[in-house]
Amino acid sequence: MGAVRTRRETGKLYLDFMYQGIRCRESTSLINTPQNTSKLTSILNQIEAKITLGIFDYEEHFPSSKNLARIKSSVEKASSERTLFQSKTQESSYPAFNKFTNQWFDEMKVQWRQSHIRNMRSVLDSSHLPYFKDTPIDQITKSDILAFRSELAGKPGRTASGVIQPKTVNAHMTLLKGILAEASDRLDLQTPYRNIKPLKVQKKHVEPFSLENVNLILEKVRADYRAYYAVRFYSGMRTGEIDGLKWKHVDFDRKQILIRETLVNGRTEYTKTDGSQREIPMLGPVFNALKSQQLATGKVSKYVFCNREGLPLDHCNVTKRVWYPLLQHLKLTKRRPYQTRHTTATLLLASGENPEWVARVLGHSSTEMLFKVYSRYIPNLTRQDGSAFERLVNQ
Repeated sequence: MGAVRTRRETGKLYLDFMYQGIRCRESTSLINTPQNTSKLTSILNQIEAKITLGIFDYEEHFPSSKNLARIKSSVEKASSERTLFQSKTQESSYPAFNKFTNQWFDEMKVQWRQSHIRNMRSVLDSSHLPYFKDTPIDQITKSDILAFRSELAGKPGRTASGVIQPKTVNAHMTLLKGILAEASDRLDLQTPYRNIKPLKVQKKHVEPFSLENVNLILEKVRADYRAYYAVRFYSGMRTGEIDGLKWKHVDFDRKQILIRETLVNGRTEYTKTDGSQREIPMLGPVFNALKSQQLATGKVSKYVFCNREGLPLDHCNVTKRVWYPLLQHLKLTKRRPYQTRHTTATLLLASGENPEWVARVLGHSSTEMLFKVYSRYIPNLTRQDGSAFERLVNQ
């Protein structure tokens, strides 16, 4: 799905959407205001509706766009591929890939979260369906699958390398594998997706902050965000969990945070997994931060951390306007806010807390992930009540 975004250097809004398998960004002269954002969102919805119906004319909407050459090339390529597949379509009695996939999607989405439905729809519409189109599903070969992967791996991405990451390619391929496996089961076919290994993904290392850096950040951060980051650093909550946290899930009597929901694209949903449903202890810094925050927003909003309208924080906006500028000001290495969760884990483990207890705090179903990611921070100790961590942060 597309989005209306803001250019950091100018503050102007731009449209970000997919067309013909190409990510398109079209600038506007509008500054970032609620009214302008709403106006462009409406325009974007119309564009995406036309794309879905197959009646979108890129040149008509963006006659001066720098993307026109790429778009025309993509359209010509799609036309050529359609001609290539036409004879196959006429000869086969099996359903076309797009028809089968859309039917499969409609049947599967009843068991998915709304955010997962949006993600799957976006992936299918931007890569799988534009590539395989109306190819009879029984005539998709292993060569077709590998060619699809090669094209996918060459698409632009959001990282510094400029291309889509192997992890993302593998996720798209896993989706394709599932669709073809379902087709083979229903239609009594042999799946062509055989002996295709996933791309090698470079191991990512956690970059937690030291306790000294945590204290420095909490000392220098804007006062209205101090409680927010204190809770992030000392609770281990995921971004969606803390941004979607409501006061009804804060139990001061038992000193617990009840993780029951997560915020995804501005909407609260069921947590990532059943294992994510948990109770987090309010260790010293967290309890004090939430008590302070209660005075600020307790009577303003149902959300613990909210904007002036009482709505949940926009984590992208907070990251760009508060988090990254703060790290730059303190001359600390630029890191995603998610490293606050890794910091919680490493501080707990380094203080000697029991790994099984730490895994439960983080919402992991077992210690497997914990040992895999944080093995070098785990000492051979057995405490599991949070006392060691309390002594570490209060010394």
